[in-house]
Amino acid sequence: MDPQRQELSDNEYAEVRDRAYANGRQSLRLRRPSSRGSSRNYPHFNWNPAATEDDDEDDDEVDGYAESDQEPRELRTIPLPMALKRAVRQVQEMQVPVVSSRMSSWKQKKRKTIKKMKSNAREFLNLFMLWRKSLQQIGGNFGGGVQSYFLFLRFLVVLNFVSFLLIAAFVFIPGVVFGSVDSTPVVNDTLLEECTIYDPNPQGLVVFYDYILDFLSGTGFMEYSYLFYGYYSNTLVGDNNSSYNIPLAYLFTAVFYFAFCLICIMARMGGAARVAVATGGSAVGSYSMMVFTGWDYGCLGERATKLKQQNIHYQLQVDLEEQFRKRKSAALTTFRKIILYSLRILMFFVALALIGAACFGIFQATVFSQARSDQEGILGLIFEYLPSIVITAGNFLVPLLCDQIALAERYPPGTAVIMALLRAVFLRLVSLGVLLYTLWSQITCDVDATKCAVCQYNHEEYPCWETRVGQEMYKLTLFDLIVTVGVLGLVEFPRRMLVDNWSNKVAQWVGRQEFVLSANVLGLVYGQTVVWIGALFCPLLPVINTAKFVILFYCKKVTLFYNCRPALKTFRSTTSTFVFLVVLLFGWAMATLVMIYSVSKIRPSLGCGPFRFFPYMWAIVPTSFDRLSRVTKEFLFFVGSQAFSIPLFALSCVVMGYFIALAAVYGKSVTFLRAQLKQEGRDKQFLVKQIENLSHQLQIPTRDFA
Repeated sequence: MDPQRQELSDNEYAEVRDRAYANGRQSLRLRRPSSRGSSRNYPHFNWNPAATEDDDEDDDEVDGYAESDQEPRELRTIPLPMALKRAVRQVQEMQVPVVSSRMSSWKQKKRKTIKKMKSNAREFLNLFMLWRKSLQQIGGNFGGGVQSYFLFLRFLVVLNFVSFLLIAAFVFIPGVVFGSVDSTPVVNDTLLEECTIYDPNPQGLVVFYDYILDFLSGTGFMEYSYLFYGYYSNTLVGDNNSSYNIPLAYLFTAVFYFAFCLICIMARMGGAARVAVATGGSAVGSYSMMVFTGWDYGCLGERATKLKQQNIHYQLQVDLEEQFRKRKSAALTTFRKIILYSLRILMFFVALALIGAACFGIFQATVFSQARSDQEGILGLIFEYLPSIVITAGNFLVPLLCDQIALAERYPPGTAVIMALLRAVFLRLVSLGVLLYTLWSQITCDVDATKCAVCQYNHEEYPCWETRVGQEMYKLTLFDLIVTVGVLGLVEFPRRMLVDNWSNKVAQWVGRQEFVLSANVLGLVYGQTVVWIGALFCPLLPVINTAKFVILFYCKKVTLFYNCRPALKTFRSTTSTFVFLVVLLFGWAMATLVMIYSVSKIRPSLGCGPFRFFPYMWAIVPTSFDRLSRVTKEFLFFVGSQAFSIPLFALSCVVMGYFIALAAVYGKSVTFLRAQLKQEGRDKQFLVKQIENLSHQLQIPTRDFA
């Protein structure tokens, strides 16, 4: 203790010494402070490094701190000088007999060992965490708002990779293993030979650049491969003891894939909702957190400090502007309110008209592209990518026009950002819906029903329509990556060089590019929605999206550090993660509807795929059910019977009621604590005013009681 004594004052060292050694056999945490006057400025804490599991056994010997019905606090959370904390830590780590029995000593050593093992395991796992150092660097230089985008991107990378492992285990690997094994079809009906014609393999010699065009469009050598639906067989492999039903595995894997993604999203939404609820509250509470606890000590360097200062400055500015607009709107006359609301309604219909025009352009581009799908060469590739080009152009131009419309609507800053987000989400999801509707209308012959009279789908233009839908989703995914890399090299870097090297008015007006958090996250949501829609028709699309998101991570990191500056107008950090996950959930819901419609309504292609002999994809389930053993059928019948479903429903209602009641209690507790905190602040202000008034009356010099 001699070196430590040099770092402390004499009073502090005497206090620590008296607390540690006043009673050698009694537990240090049970000692009362030797001098209440000397320790009144410091909070009491648990001197014993062990956990507090034995507190119930020593209730008759608790000290003044325990008598106050407060739980012991960790040393790191106590506001003490660093020198005193080091002294306390050294006392805790000393190998002295501070316990009264060998059993307690063994428990203490066991707890310390387990705690150390957990810490070492956590540090070991952190070494394998994806992009750990990069995320720390991004958060330190640009704050938590920009870091949340890259965390969201990492979540999607892991989600797609794990989804690929699921698909590979039950669809891809069995397709490769059983592809050369003698097998029999699940159902063998007599079909028209005309409907079963499908031969996508190129005939004769192929020019070398055709391989590049086929790779970009998903045709040629890529069309009849494990990448798309049409390559997988409709066979049942096995013997009398065991079998593997490839069509059933294909369908159930798609269902479990969507269920797995939903579980991951809901789990992440739960964590984000807890953070949002814990940090939300009244204006007084938000100002307190912003001013006193809003600083990010992970910021590294002068640049990161300035960025964080600007972020806090913008948040305060937004709050003040919102309060100013609320007061201004409250002071408006009835005539001015009518004019303002009429203007907002007009701008709403203008924005809706822009979205409708973009959807009409996508419809026309899709029809034009499908009509000229037989074109070869570069021109054919342009026709193939025409819907993707129109969708990308619409997603870029319409939000810019909607931002100009938002200036005339005069919404508060927070409402304006939410309105822009909703319009962009609606545009992106509707654009995908229009593309799919156009494809399905041609596949099911809504315009000319005579083409579907023989095979119940347009077999002349779409001999394997599932592969054609998968190709469209594949092209959207690939084109999104090409656009991102192209914009980085052809737009963002030249813009930065123009701004840095030229000082004219044009360069000043252009300025550096902003890293708009909402727009970038919407791009991720759009890309993931495309993958969900195409996963049924292109099983390997999740692994392609994994590679795409990995490349996107490094592209966004490069453009962030070299070309961009953080946008001033962003979401509040407490709610942004939850809002983005809700938007992602909308994309999942849309993709789920597409899968349900494809599985239950449209006739599968008769010349390709695992379901070529079924009227619809879901028909494989009752057919496979008939092949089960008697015991399995009885068990499944029991699971679907009222004797099982009614008790299960009742139990579910009880569990849901319990959690709803628990959530209501927690909500009331949070509301009560916030109201109590707010009331304590008002009481403190009242007491300060009373003290100031009394000091003025008695002519006593005042102190800063706040």
